[in-house]
Amino acid sequence: MTTVQTPRPRTSLGRVLDDLGATLLDLVHGDAGRNDEIGGVVIHDPADAPVLPPHALVLGIGITAPAVVAEVLRSIGPAGAAALVVRAPVQLTDEVRAAADAGNVALLGLSRGAPWVHLAAMLRSLLSEGDVGVTEEESLGGLPSGDLFAVANAIASLLDAPITIEDRNSRVLAFSGRQDEADASRVETILGRQVPQRYARILNERGVFRELHRSDQPVFVSPVPDERDGFSKPRVAIAVRAGDEVLGSIWAAVPGPLSVERAHAFQEAAKLVALHLLRVRAGADVQRRIRADLLGSALVGGAGSRQALERLGLGDAPLMVLGVGMADVSTDADHAHERQRLSDAFAMHLSAVHPRSAAALVGGVSYGLVPLSGSQSDGEERAVRIAWDFLDRVGARMRPVVAVGPVAAEFAELAHSRECIDRVLRVLRERRGDRRVARLEDIQVDSLLLEAGDAAASRGDGPTGALARLLDYDRQHKVNLVETLVAWLDAFGDVTAASEALFVHPNTFRYRLRRAAKVGGIDLGDPDQRFALMLQIRVFGPFAPRS
Repeated sequence: MTTVQTPRPRTSLGRVLDDLGATLLDLVHGDAGRNDEIGGVVIHDPADAPVLPPHALVLGIGITAPAVVAEVLRSIGPAGAAALVVRAPVQLTDEVRAAADAGNVALLGLSRGAPWVHLAAMLRSLLSEGDVGVTEEESLGGLPSGDLFAVANAIASLLDAPITIEDRNSRVLAFSGRQDEADASRVETILGRQVPQRYARILNERGVFRELHRSDQPVFVSPVPDERDGFSKPRVAIAVRAGDEVLGSIWAAVPGPLSVERAHAFQEAAKLVALHLLRVRAGADVQRRIRADLLGSALVGGAGSRQALERLGLGDAPLMVLGVGMADVSTDADHAHERQRLSDAFAMHLSAVHPRSAAALVGGVSYGLVPLSGSQSDGEERAVRIAWDFLDRVGARMRPVVAVGPVAAEFAELAHSRECIDRVLRVLRERRGDRRVARLEDIQVDSLLLEAGDAAASRGDGPTGALARLLDYDRQHKVNLVETLVAWLDAFGDVTAASEALFVHPNTFRYRLRRAAKVGGIDLGDPDQRFALMLQIRVFGPFAPRS
């Protein structure tokens, strides 16, 4: 069992069901009126069972058999868990009911079609509300700043219509109750936490988004024709702005155009949502900067390392150290945004591994520290599994690579772990192979060769001797003798394998190899000359220019 713990929880099980019920969650059995504050969200993993935070909400991913559900309920009840979520439909057998009652654990069903990752993200949003300050001017009926679900419910009451609050990319940030009064497309949007692509395309073709982004007035959207009869109810939308910047939008499923009074209320609500979104963003930015500063100080390994670790809550256990980077090291704004998104995803993933993990973007690399609960000898292997699990979940679109550093048994070893991670990431980026996860022991030779190339470049060195002669000959005569020699060396002198690698006939390959030996003045039978050539090729690259 792995844990996602959100700091400073403020949400009870009843609040979770009020905000996410009917659309995402359904109470199958148990008491929904518990007022205990949820202490964290826990992903069930039978292979790893850490101590649960108080009143945890456990996500039973992949649990369907009633006997297994009952077993999990019996295991989490004594730990004080508040609820177990499994995929609907849930088979409520006598054994399951008895196990839930014995442990005082509520049993919830997650709607079919709703991804677990979206539920986890929504729960994380609910549990972290109130982390930023609140002032009287930034409230609606006394609602705390940043509580987007409460704001959505308040706007729904003003307009008498179900509401969604979305970001610029049509991702759902929060939604009100009464979504069952809307249509199938609204339910699909909430289950996927994103406006379905087919509707977004039609709205874009109609010019709805263009009109929405250039106007501060509500925009009426007539139903979209769909063979599934999904978008059957009109919408009224309004952009949420902060000055000239569009932060997102609010969408109401309505029977028809708004009255003048409700249109005015909708405009005022958009201003309030802008304040909430800005406060949430400001709070997230401040927390991100503080965490990055603390993590950077810890990784330096100096006098402030111990204090930084203590402030991160990591001062009392050996640490697994990981680093995530992108294969493309471009520094433009788009890539900077992608790196931050990747770092946020990495932080969320690590929080599912251990409640006290820490991750932050420092100098273009997202470093992560995870307390080691098992033996130190297995630490790197476990970190590799964590890395692969992250890559499997995040996909390859952002081209992530992960380096695993040595386990840091004490704070003074963190600097060495970070150095190893930086060396590994450089190899993963520059060697451009298929490897996506590595430790230093996996790529140490490649790292040493890159560092040898750095040293040679700093002195102005370049290929000399036979390799230099072959490079010059290839340039002058537009041939590929170096490529032939490299293929032969890589194949350990196997002409058949080398010729197949270059897609040429073995006799043609033999002729080119003899020509390369003659031009370069190479004795191919001399192991010292072969080693020198292989080393130069690896350091300078087979087609490196001469200094």
